[in-house]
Amino acid sequence: MKHCRVVGPLWATVKHPAFHGHPLFVVQPIDERGADAGTSFVAIDHVQAGVGDKVIVLTEGNGVRQILKQGDIVPIRSIIVGIVDHVETGS
Repeated sequence: MKHCRVVGPLWATVKHPAFHGHPLFVVQPIDERGADAGTSFVAIDHVQAGVGDKVIVLTEGNGVRQILKQGDIVPIRSIIVGIVDHVETGS
């Protein structure tokens, strides 16, 4: 799982049928302070996230397949599974 920020939507004129009905977003991994931490990537939305939201992204194919219940052959590797409302640190 990765903590990310939703950068913006992504549109595709042609895509695999498994993506049908799932909004696509570009997400940016972030560290505990909210600073960029790595390369952005594409994830489908499962929780109605919006641009600027801090989200939790599952980046493991088997978990994605279990959530989507589309069988064993799903070309989706990253899915937004939660919106972060608040973060507390020990410091």
